[in-house]
Amino acid sequence: MPPARPGDPVAAIDTPALLVDLDALEANIAAMAAFARQAGLALRPHAKTHKCVEIARRQLAAGAVGLCCQKVSEAEALLPSGVGDLLVSNHIVGVEKLARLAALARRARVTTLTADAAHVALLSAAAIAHGVTFEVLVEIDAGDDRMGLCAQDLLPVARAVAATPGLVLRGLQAYSGPLQHVRDAGARAAAAAETARRAARARAILEAEGLPCPLITGGGTGSFLDDGTAGVLNEIQPGSYVFMDADYARNRDRGGGPYRPFAQSLFVRTAVLRARSDGVSYVDAGAKALNLDCGMPEVAGRGDLSFTKASDEQGRIEAADPALAPALGEALDLVPSHCDPTVALYDTVVAIRRGRVEALWPVEGRGART
Repeated sequence: MPPARPGDPVAAIDTPALLVDLDALEANIAAMAAFARQAGLALRPHAKTHKCVEIARRQLAAGAVGLCCQKVSEAEALLPSGVGDLLVSNHIVGVEKLARLAALARRARVTTLTADAAHVALLSAAAIAHGVTFEVLVEIDAGDDRMGLCAQDLLPVARAVAATPGLVLRGLQAYSGPLQHVRDAGARAAAAAETARRAARARAILEAEGLPCPLITGGGTGSFLDDGTAGVLNEIQPGSYVFMDADYARNRDRGGGPYRPFAQSLFVRTAVLRARSDGVSYVDAGAKALNLDCGMPEVAGRGDLSFTKASDEQGRIEAADPALAPALGEALDLVPSHCDPTVALYDTVVAIRRGRVEALWPVEGRGART
């Protein structure tokens, strides 16, 4: 059963439920699109954040050049958005997944990543077997010590991509995940500058060899302001900006305040199951309704309430003043600590506007299948 119907008042939404405030969502989409235009950057939103066709449609309508997806299944699920240019920003391995990637390449422009010559051979074999072409970005170590290559290891892989049938070298992936959550604005800017320096050096290595590098893509919600001034990336991949979360709010802006360049649009609505006289309440959103890898959620608009513990299907909330604790049955809106994996827990987004349910959107790309 869906948690609500279009036209219902917000008070009628069954809990726990995933809510999106449409006014805030639309403002966020418009603001990032305007920034990218003004900065002269292509905008490729990362759809792993929302996994939702309707949100992807809105991003594309606002001027996004395509979508970034982390999994083949996400890209497949989001094709009905009308997207024609997909970056699967991962290293795809496995006969079945590569066959599905090839099927995507018959319906849209498909780019993917590599950082290994043996993997280049797998991509080529799949492309040839299915009669398609994969465009490929070589992933560099952007300062995050993850999947990417250091400068000294870049050239052999780039040469292999450029020389291998079925593949086209499109450029470089230069994304640093940890950079997005560096709390201090000055330190975050310095880390973004280091990522840009590494990307510029990698581009120089390719160009000195006569290899093409038309695209350098990366960046995110935490670093987009710095990415826009570094002058190296020509495409950015922010995702969380559509929703925001409590972890991003722990970042500091350039004035030392909370980092809130976008509005909080995502909430988990929960209801009080028990209200104790000492100010402790228990709600129906626990670990199976909230991702907790970045800590506990916050209670929206209630700085006097603290979400302190989660079991599977219950959460514990403590009131600073027991007299102001929520009552039995009262609904509360929680700000997730990490938006992306919280969305992946739900089948449906309840889209609300000014106190009423406007629409129900499926989360088409959820699920563990790669």
